[in-house]
Amino acid sequence: MIDLNVDERGVATLALARPEKHNALSQALIDALQAAGDDIAQRGDIRVVVLTGQGPSFCAGGDLAWMRAQMAGDAAMKTAAAQSIARMLHRLNTLPQPVIGRIHGNALGGGVGMACICDMVIAADHVKFGLTETKLGLIPATIGPYVLARMGEARARQVFMSGRIFDAGEAVRLGIAARAVPAGELDSAVAAEVAPYLACAPGAVAAAKAFARSLGPVIDEAVIANSVDALIAQWHSEEAEEGISAFFDRRKPAWDLTSQ
Repeated sequence: MIDLNVDERGVATLALARPEKHNALSQALIDALQAAGDDIAQRGDIRVVVLTGQGPSFCAGGDLAWMRAQMAGDAAMKTAAAQSIARMLHRLNTLPQPVIGRIHGNALGGGVGMACICDMVIAADHVKFGLTETKLGLIPATIGPYVLARMGEARARQVFMSGRIFDAGEAVRLGIAARAVPAGELDSAVAAEVAPYLACAPGAVAAAKAFARSLGPVIDEAVIANSVDALIAQWHSEEAEEGISAFFDRRKPAWDLTSQ
């Protein structure tokens, strides 16, 4: 589900490895990312992390079959699933090492959240982004604290509720990505972001990152718990049931008026 490689310089490449499903976040992938984050956090030989994906997409968001199973489960199952997403995002967001997002393919829903836990994001200029949850009767809940921390409320509200798809240039304007480059230049652009850290004291880098986070928006246990509660509440909604059922039935949900 994930591929973690560390080179001789201490540069770790953490790749989502579910290409046949466009790296959609299943329980197995969430658990693998959590375990990888726990491992990376305590490793002294890792100086920088590059977060990317295998296959054509960076991350297509939450796996809808997995979501459907949670919605059909009992309260304990829903809570455990929502908490696992929240814990994974928090783990990656609080890694002591700098995390550079290499966004080579589309980032939708939770994929935007994964980009927003990175310290620096470089995107290929053909990539499409979107917080598409509301098209399914859901909301960007557990990713919400990281999206708002990255984008700020005013910019986030431009795309947080509409579900619209936007290009890499707009992702830069919104603050999700720092730069958009041609696909052929992506690896060199990422390498240029990695290089300065190899001249820096790792402990000082970790301390500076922690200090920067302490000065930014607070994402504490209360905020995370609120995001979990919001996700569970939406999983219980009739709209979520209709939206996900419509997806699997290959039809438009009842609220979709685009053809009228």
